[in-house]
Amino acid sequence: MAKLLEGKPIAEKIRALLAQEVIELKAERGVSPRLVALQIGENASSEVYIRNQKKAAESLGIEYELRSLPEGTSQAAAEKAVNDLNEDRSVTAMILQLPVPGEIDAAKISGLIAPEKDAEGMHPKNIGKIVLGKYSIGPCTSMAIMELLVSTGVKLYGKEAVVVGHSDIVGKPISLMLVNNFATTTICHIATSQLGHLADHVKRAEILIVAVGKAGLIKGDWISPGAIVIDVGINKVGDKIMGDVEFDSAETKASFITPVPGGVGPLTTIMLMRNTIEQFKAQARAEKL
Repeated sequence: MAKLLEGKPIAEKIRALLAQEVIELKAERGVSPRLVALQIGENASSEVYIRNQKKAAESLGIEYELRSLPEGTSQAAAEKAVNDLNEDRSVTAMILQLPVPGEIDAAKISGLIAPEKDAEGMHPKNIGKIVLGKYSIGPCTSMAIMELLVSTGVKLYGKEAVVVGHSDIVGKPISLMLVNNFATTTICHIATSQLGHLADHVKRAEILIVAVGKAGLIKGDWISPGAIVIDVGINKVGDKIMGDVEFDSAETKASFITPVPGGVGPLTTIMLMRNTIEQFKAQARAEKL
């Protein structure tokens, strides 16, 4: 029976370390990190994330501000808001709150965020650092997955890792991070499934990461005995929240497995805070040059 990889205990340990670090940084610089979340229009689904961000930031001594633009804001006005935040030296990190209204080009807005203030680690320059293996921040979900893997104590060197899903925010960056740790990494996507090869790849996986958003996509009998299974999927089925992996049957074969919910999710917000602190530290180093 697999050991549960729960995110909350790991997040609490990281939180304690970050809180002490903020105290020391504030004593050294006289100011705290300041994270601004930019929200365009109103969206009920983002309210929970905003509350979690605010709570996490305040628990660490990070200043947090939600800056809201009204429904009907133009692309030009949204771009100006980002540029204003870029130029505001008191703002040390920012995040674009998703989703945004359909008429707003979210990718373009995110791309305008200065890389040194990018709290999500999604700016092309910051993704490029992951490619080069020289990064201190990264996309929050991918960084959360790495923390879960580290917590198992299993060395990634030479392990067969399979990533199902090739999104820009999870699949691609976590694949790069795995390669940087010398895991032998395979990326599966819709074409893999359509050609009937998905099960074959999953069965080889010693490390399996699934981030698709389709309940029960990965069958329990595909799991290799002793595999580490990280399920990023969040799917509502009736009144239940389920992952992308058939949990009950997979649990009997894996060595470690994340519950859904309660696995990756609790770590993502604390990774956002860690990114914020890392950006603050990098800005301080730049000022000394």
